[in-house]
Amino acid sequence: MDGFDLVIRGGTVVTASDTAVADVGVRGGVIAAVGLELGRGRQEIDAAGLLVMPGGIDSHVHLAQPAFGGPAMADGFESGTRSAIAGGNTTVLPFALQGRGESLRQAVEDYHRQADGQSYCDYGFHLIVANPSAATLGQDLPALVAAGYTSLKIFMTYDDLVLNDREILEVFDAAGECGALVMVHCEGYDAIRFMTEKLERSGRMAPYYHAVSRPQTVEREAAHRAISHAELTGVPIMIVHVSGREAMEQIRWAQSRGLKIMGETCTQYISLTAEDLKGLNMDETGSKYVCSPPPRDRPSWDAIWNGIQTGVFQTFSSDHCPFYFEGEMGKKNPKARTGFRWVPNGIPGVAVRMPILWSEGVVKGRITANQFVALTSTNHARIYGLTNKGALAPGYDADIVLWDPARKVTITQALMEHGADYTPWEGFEVTGWPQATILRGEVVMEGGRILGRKDGGRFLPRAVSPMAGRMAGAPLD
Repeated sequence: MDGFDLVIRGGTVVTASDTAVADVGVRGGVIAAVGLELGRGRQEIDAAGLLVMPGGIDSHVHLAQPAFGGPAMADGFESGTRSAIAGGNTTVLPFALQGRGESLRQAVEDYHRQADGQSYCDYGFHLIVANPSAATLGQDLPALVAAGYTSLKIFMTYDDLVLNDREILEVFDAAGECGALVMVHCEGYDAIRFMTEKLERSGRMAPYYHAVSRPQTVEREAAHRAISHAELTGVPIMIVHVSGREAMEQIRWAQSRGLKIMGETCTQYISLTAEDLKGLNMDETGSKYVCSPPPRDRPSWDAIWNGIQTGVFQTFSSDHCPFYFEGEMGKKNPKARTGFRWVPNGIPGVAVRMPILWSEGVVKGRITANQFVALTSTNHARIYGLTNKGALAPGYDADIVLWDPARKVTITQALMEHGADYTPWEGFEVTGWPQATILRGEVVMEGGRILGRKDGGRFLPRAVSPMAGRMAGAPLD
């Protein structure tokens, strides 16, 4: 078949289920054919020696998100999505954050103003529900789900976001009625406050004690509570950024009982530890690694890999939540120097998600290349209703990453393309790196050079997740 706009020739096509040497033909931004000896294209790319995989989908990133009076986030949509395509991603799903007392519809409108014309890759919005009023749950949420905002997140911690148990049940029930998929940040608010205040009274204020204040116990307890509420309301949930064995085992327990409980883990939980938060002799450099849940220890890495290998986790995300390190807006701003509770909470990571998972997973024999594709792209598309993404097959968007599986790279800040002034993985060595990122048939990154436009990304209304709705036999079914 002739008349392709682009032909990627001679690469090894890797999907979530298959691996084969084949050409990929693109027409009108959509994959038109996958096969051998395809006809000529107006543009041709020789992919010999490279892997041809679906573009990465990072379903958990924070961009242009207000920090409730604290330091501003280092990435808006322009820099954050620039970093995404540098790391082989073609779609991101950030969060439209509802403030206390704010309309959910207004939060979405405000977030669109931040994103419009400012994205290098395609994007959709999750909702964050912090004000579960009758108007939010009975009017705004159903209308927004019908308009393509089909997932929401709730928090079990943070002063400005935490929901109590009754509010969680109300949100779960409303989500079950309108088909929204619920993501849950599982850490126990009261336990964290208790631990934080106890540490502060004893003068333990360095960044390392952020991790001490949020042990696996508080994550495990909150995960079990969220699962119990999901079972009671009959609503499937996704427990996000799982850091270690204890919360992972709660998800496995629920799945073994036939409950639709899904799990997500992140780059930091297979590559960083709480020891990194110590910095140099408990100094402020440890604040570079402050995120929640915090990184654990090397045995926790083993537990996370076990969860990945056995299917407890369906998605692997970055939880990209970037702040500056230096300056008045940074992680060592004057207030942050007085104690760990004031350190801006989050780390940048959208550009390193795929290289680190490939290097630590595929190269070291922990997962296959097909599992890598599922964890970084295909499962995200399926779970979050991205019906034209995450696969290399006719009719799907031509979102593609050309991957050099053997290229050795030392991660540096200069490679990240993000707005933050540091990377937590400075000096981390990986094998495997994106050679080119292709968005709907257009090469937007090649050889580390950004070629795309900041208005090249499109907003994606999403279908209702096939995982959403009520579980069979639920009390409220």
